Amino acid sequence: MITVIVRYRLPATIGRDACREHFHRIAAGFGDIPGLIRKQFIWSETGTAGGVYQWASVADAKRFYQGPWLDGILARYGTYPEIEYFETLALTENPGGTVVLDP
Repeated sequence: MITVIVRYRLPATIGRDACREHFHRIAAGFGDIPGLIRKQFIWSETGTAGGVYQWASVADAKRFYQGPWLDGILARYGTYPEIEYFETLALTENPGGTVVLDP
């Protein structure tokens, strides 16, 4: 399993409320992406937004982070995202504290 953190700077014209509204509008569209397990939509008061994704494989992730997705980021935010890939070595799921090692 792969965890990917994607970050990009928001234009000054896009604050928390506008970012939240956009994320709420597009969230359902991530439900049928091959290999995507989970996505968290994130925002920071520093003017950074993005997502934390869990993928079945690096290939699934890299396939997604090109084409229409990248075109949308560039059109909306005017900047390339910072994309960092991590191998997920263990998970703790709450509630319940279920631990999964080397998922």
